[in-house]
Amino acid sequence: MSKTPIVAYARVSTGKQSLGLDAQSDAIERFAEAHGHEVVGVYVETETGKGFDALDRRPKLAAALAQAKKLKAPVVVAKLDRLSRDVAFIATLMTKKVPFVVAELGPDIDPFMLHIYAAVAEKERAMISARTKAALGAKKARGVVLGNAALARANRAKGVAIAEGLRPVVEPLARDGASLRTIGRALDDRSLAPPQGGKWQAQQVKRLVERLGLA
Repeated sequence: MSKTPIVAYARVSTGKQSLGLDAQSDAIERFAEAHGHEVVGVYVETETGKGFDALDRRPKLAAALAQAKKLKAPVVVAKLDRLSRDVAFIATLMTKKVPFVVAELGPDIDPFMLHIYAAVAEKERAMISARTKAALGAKKARGVVLGNAALARANRAKGVAIAEGLRPVVEPLARDGASLRTIGRALDDRSLAPPQGGKWQAQQVKRLVERLGLA
């Protein structure tokens, strides 16, 4: 019995590696095996900041949509937030006449329910943001200085999170003695851009390798 095709889409936010590329890929592969599908295309988007819900700023998603439409196949993501938490953006995608499937929700969730889940996620994000601002405001009112030391710690933590998200690609190559240029090319080939965007340069790769303790 032939398997039906699906197109896989993954999204990696460099500032938030809550669900890394490997985890997303594994979730989609498990979904495909469980429901008799064959992954015929894989598209990985790397974000380097906020405001990436516009489709024209998601070239990999646009490419996934194009292939899925041509094959009359669905686009599968591991989790809904890898697609978007923005209800309006989800609604825009629904107009493309390409079905979307969220692996963790199963194959039977219709577009209406996807809108509901997206609305809940959007509300949750707004509530978290409001609570964070309120907490910071309360600290400031008590005279707590939210200065450079706190910012530096936050930046260091962000750098560690980004590096750890890239470890599955970097570590095997570094252990095998690959050059900085080779490691950078491997990251570029997987659309895993550096935090500042663009292509990986040798000095950036060097800092990444050192941060991972692989130098």
